[in-house]
Amino acid sequence: MKLIAFLLAAFLTAFAATAEAQPYQAGMRVLEIADPDGDRDLEGFLWYPTHTAGPLTVDLDSKVWAGTQVVKEAAAADGPFPLVVLSHGMYGNAYNQAWLAGALARRGYVVAAVSHPGTSSWSRNPELTRQLWQRPKDVSRVIDHALTSPDLAPLVDPDRVFMAGHSLGGFTALALAGGRYDAARLKAFCDPAPDELVCGILRNWNIARTDEDRAQMEADLSDPRIKAFALFDLGGTQSFSGASLARIDRPMLIYGAPIMNSGLTLDIESRALVAALPSGKVRYIEPETLSHFDFLGVCKPGGFDLLAKEEPGDEIICANGGAERVAKHESIIEDVSRFFSQR
Repeated sequence: MKLIAFLLAAFLTAFAATAEAQPYQAGMRVLEIADPDGDRDLEGFLWYPTHTAGPLTVDLDSKVWAGTQVVKEAAAADGPFPLVVLSHGMYGNAYNQAWLAGALARRGYVVAAVSHPGTSSWSRNPELTRQLWQRPKDVSRVIDHALTSPDLAPLVDPDRVFMAGHSLGGFTALALAGGRYDAARLKAFCDPAPDELVCGILRNWNIARTDEDRAQMEADLSDPRIKAFALFDLGGTQSFSGASLARIDRPMLIYGAPIMNSGLTLDIESRALVAALPSGKVRYIEPETLSHFDFLGVCKPGGFDLLAKEEPGDEIICANGGAERVAKHESIIEDVSRFFSQR
């Protein structure tokens, strides 16, 4: 046993030394995907492995967010690499999970994120918001672009495409995994509980109010190219049919956030989803100190006070958002990277 332990330790040491000898840096560039009809152009960012060491810059110049170090417009390392598409939460944007994107790029992933029109920080047009079925289609368009554009296709392994989504991005991921929106089930859930957070949001957004919109929402929006999913404290579980959830056959890494600062209730969201999915396909993680907003970036010192002054109420996103959040990010990065690497 001692000999086996020694050999294993020697192997791991040699592996670590090799990995350290050829580290990747995180390259970053703007991602733009035009809509041929001109109604839904997509804009965001691409992170990717590069051997270019510098100059290192911060991905986002912000008074609130600490940002992540990247080499902008760097030449990409030779692929192909696995692709991860990120989907942000309600009124978020493509920067929200940059901390995860940069870390994955340094580990040998290409990562893409776009700001979803209608539900992003800068696009809240009610007509676009109402078309919630477009969110999963945005992700499929990103995958189409990554696999066919001359500059990206050589970087991406088409057999290793993954997705991660936070909050409404988790809802988006669930639709892409095969969950089918069920307006009747949502109504039956919301009629006795109209003040439930997701019920109010979808009602105010006029989701599936007409026969045409309902047909679009209840259509099959799945994308079989995505091999596995990571869902970060999703919202909207009760809007999916139970039968469709029971049929999902792709691996799911699901995080639930028990610190209740977002209005989402775990018993009807992440925990309920885990109970509805085939048990052999799910890994569920619920750290006792995790909050919904820990999936956002790290806040600078003073970020909380600045938001409290300039955007009262929004400061909650920076509660314990410094060193405590850094430690949580490190754990999430390890879990997500390991989960995808096994697929």
